[in-house]
Amino acid sequence: MTETYKWHEVYKAALLETDWTKIERKIQAAEEGIEARLHEFSLNHGGTPEENQAIMDAVHGLDILRKEVAAWSGSQRSSSVDDGVFPERGKEKE
Repeated sequence: MTETYKWHEVYKAALLETDWTKIERKIQAAEEGIEARLHEFSLNHGGTPEENQAIMDAVHGLDILRKEVAAWSGSQRSSSVDDGVFPERGKEKE
């Protein structure tokens, strides 16, 4: 992909985020950027074939990233319970 699209910057930020606690918000921002661009497509020419392919690839990448975040979140909750902490309340087991 030689051309840079506005939505691509927020997508790239989601992919490059290393703080697991911030990734979900970055994914949402990327999805919002992609949705806004798709809305523009519906109002005009529909975009280039290259951008359409890039959007399909980005949506697929965000799906994979969301699954990884869910797995990480699940392991964090499991780890907190194993450590004697109730994650929903943050209190020690009695």
